Amino acid sequence: MSGALESYVNRPVSVITADGRNFIGTLKGFDQTINLILDETHERVFSASQGIEQVVLGLHIVRGDNICVVGEIDEDIDQRLDLHSITKQSLRMLFHMEPTAH
Repeated sequence: MSGALESYVNRPVSVITADGRNFIGTLKGFDQTINLILDETHERVFSASQGIEQVVLGLHIVRGDNICVVGEIDEDIDQRLDLHSITKQSLRMLFHMEPTAH
């Protein structure tokens, strides 16, 4: 994965963590355990009733063991998004059923 991250250094990225958080920032560096250093970072907080809130964090480190997805941001598309009109939709409840003995 570190080879793929090399091409993202000094570029805007989106990082989704295992707990569902979404960080947007400029990738400044990373280490062998994929801890990421992001600059000009903000977190996008999704709401079912209001638009996306952007919480400014500045220089931020994301632990590698908490990262699920890292992707490059297309700045032209990202700037055209109306974040105030985007809301999250809840997922339906899933149930796990144990197999029955025959």
